Amino acid sequence: MAAFIGVTLLMLLVQDIPLSSYLRTVENDRIVTALERDAFVLAGRSEEFLESPTPADESTLAAVARTYRDAGGARVVIVDTAGTAVVTSDDDQSSFGSSYASRPEIAEALTGRITSGERYSDTVKTELLYVTVPVFSGDRVLGAVRLTYPSQVVTDAVSRQIRLLGLVALTTVLVAGLVGLIFSGRVTRQLKLLQGATERLAEGDLSARADETSGAPELRSLSTSFNLMAERLNSLIQQQRTFAADASHQLRTPLTALRLRLERTRNLLHTDPAGATERLAAAESEVDRLSNIVEGLLLLSRTEASSAPLEVLDLASVAQERMEQWQALAQESDVTIVYEGATAASVRATALAPEQILDNYLDNALSVSPAGSTIVVRVAVAGAHTTLHVLDDGPGMSPEECTRAFDRFWRATSDHPGSGLGLAIVSQLARASRATAALAPRPGSGIDASVTFEAVP
Repeated sequence: MAAFIGVTLLMLLVQDIPLSSYLRTVENDRIVTALERDAFVLAGRSEEFLESPTPADESTLAAVARTYRDAGGARVVIVDTAGTAVVTSDDDQSSFGSSYASRPEIAEALTGRITSGERYSDTVKTELLYVTVPVFSGDRVLGAVRLTYPSQVVTDAVSRQIRLLGLVALTTVLVAGLVGLIFSGRVTRQLKLLQGATERLAEGDLSARADETSGAPELRSLSTSFNLMAERLNSLIQQQRTFAADASHQLRTPLTALRLRLERTRNLLHTDPAGATERLAAAESEVDRLSNIVEGLLLLSRTEASSAPLEVLDLASVAQERMEQWQALAQESDVTIVYEGATAASVRATALAPEQILDNYLDNALSVSPAGSTIVVRVAVAGAHTTLHVLDDGPGMSPEECTRAFDRFWRATSDHPGSGLGLAIVSQLARASRATAALAPRPGSGIDASVTFEAVP
């Protein structure tokens, strides 16, 4: 606000100081022009009198001079060719008959030249603004008419205008102050609201948000950035909490089972070596399960924290390459994997997302496909999107189960192999690639596992 008022005041000073000097010059020129005009009028009235003076004409001319003085404030002196005052506007006529020949303006006017200017008068002890014009009769100079103003008249006129300018300037500064107060109040109010939201967020209130709908465009943009940061922070913290809760819940069961089996093995070690060996084998299975869960959790954590840039990849090429890698395992299970669809399909995705998603889908499909069945890998291009499908002939799932399948640690049955993290990883990889993963039951039996990417023309 202070800066706004300071700039306004500086602009007014830069404008008004030269303007004051200009106003004085204009006012001075205006008065001189008016005096010259009036002096010529009086010179015309004086011509007949100066050619043949009479008491009646003198009285009439003196009355005209006094009337002019009363109307405008200028002093009138009319002199003859010798520079002697024959008519003045003074009431006492004390200057009547006085010689004005020593006045430079009178002397110059008697030579036929018009003079104007400003000089100090020793007689009245003040600065005078004067205009002197000769009185002609043909080519002859009969005398001169001088009109004088105290220069203070010009100063006073200019002072009145400067006071008016000062009033306008003061009003401008006050208005600028009011505008600055309103503007700065709006800005600081928005900043205080943003500061409050920041402090609440720092204190742990993850629901704190800034107002994005009011304030200057820069403040709205800042509020939007703050809210995006708060959303991202809230999402990361929720993911961390979910990860910790899921990990503690899922690790507790295999750890408890492992401990019980080891304790039982210790009790049977001397009395029943065969039973102890069986318990150790079961314990090894629990260790393997525990290892798979930990690896899945770590992979899911890395996937959630990843912010890899999107790249342009050929989805059809990736699908065919990964399908070939799974052919050997499929043959062992007496399952056929075939490819259908486009020969080339460019999409936007993170570097390894399509491979990992397809590996998870194929792993799940092989685990449920009966011997002699066929798994179809299909790449379908439709406008701005390209979809990768993995179609199996397994037992399938209901629509509700297809929706829940992407939750962490969810398994269709308790005896189903795996950790329940594969599809959760698929969902996270899809989100990182701005894609959408989905499961849908096929007519008859089986699952259509798909992921839809943004296509690149």
